[in-house]
Amino acid sequence: MLGKRFGRMAVGTVAGAMLMAAAACGGNSGGDSSASAQPSAGASSDAPKAGALKVGLAFDVGGRGDKSFNDAAYAGLEKAKAELGADIKDLSPASDGSNRGELLRQLADAGYNPIIGVGFAYGEDIKKTAEEYPDIQFAVVDSASNAPNVTGLQFAEEQGSYLAGVAAALKAKSGHVGFVGGVENDLIKKFEAGFVAGVKSVKKDAKIDVKYLTPDGDFSGFKAPDKGKVAAEKMYQDGADIVYHAAGDSGLGVFQAAAAAKKLAIGVDSDQRQTIKEADLQPVIMTSMLKRVDVGVFEFIKAFQGGAKGGSNTVYDLKVDGVGLATTGGEIDDIKDKLDAAKKDIVDGKITVPAKP
Repeated sequence: MLGKRFGRMAVGTVAGAMLMAAAACGGNSGGDSSASAQPSAGASSDAPKAGALKVGLAFDVGGRGDKSFNDAAYAGLEKAKAELGADIKDLSPASDGSNRGELLRQLADAGYNPIIGVGFAYGEDIKKTAEEYPDIQFAVVDSASNAPNVTGLQFAEEQGSYLAGVAAALKAKSGHVGFVGGVENDLIKKFEAGFVAGVKSVKKDAKIDVKYLTPDGDFSGFKAPDKGKVAAEKMYQDGADIVYHAAGDSGLGVFQAAAAAKKLAIGVDSDQRQTIKEADLQPVIMTSMLKRVDVGVFEFIKAFQGGAKGGSNTVYDLKVDGVGLATTGGEIDDIKDKLDAAKKDIVDGKITVPAKP
């Protein structure tokens, strides 16, 4: 799956218990499809077998193959197929995401239950669809919900990004780093806020460049590698040693800029040193901020199979290793003690990481 991670990822067991308890109490642009909502390449196009665990998943803009956020969700879906015997189907939205609701209804009409929407942009569509299909359980990644048949799967991105900031500050000889966000919205600002706080905790006078590729509401910023490359090139030219991206498929451009400048970058969501296929780009990825969407998706499906219902929200944070840093390549092995100390201070409540810049 995602390879070696920072620390020991006990989240599979702990987070699963959290989800069960809470429930009891309550992009590669090639992945896009037209508004006809065709299944992603490799997805099952047949109707689910009667009596089987039938899980539907609707991707965010960019679809399967983004080597980041969507692919992390798909890893959880694949695990459910392998370990729980789930019959799975995944769909990708149109390039502008305008048919998200249609995807959810298509899955519901085809008999899939539960159904997962990947990304906060599904929040309103899942709310409406859940009302139309009260007997189906839904989950939405990155969005809270109070609907009786919807589970919110949320993550403490700011905490994982804080560790990324600590690592960047310790490794940047010039004291100059950068952050590239895909879309300037509240969710991605959590990544920025945590990263900046982490950098400043190590070097108060550090220079931090920040650039968002598109404004709030324009999700093309998550699938524009050319814009990511231009933004990162400017930062490297201005003296940044390391650039952290939270930009989905646009991160590929950040890695390309890092390779050209012979500098470093930090990936996001998945262990991108492993998911990026281009061999010449892998060495520039110093680490990645892991957002364990795979675990959230799998544990939701597992809880559903065990009889859990929605109406709750589960937060995956550092305490349950729901976020963290990848260690593939050994680039941050020499600063592990300092990263472990920062993590402990956050978990113990000695450090409160801001969620807003």
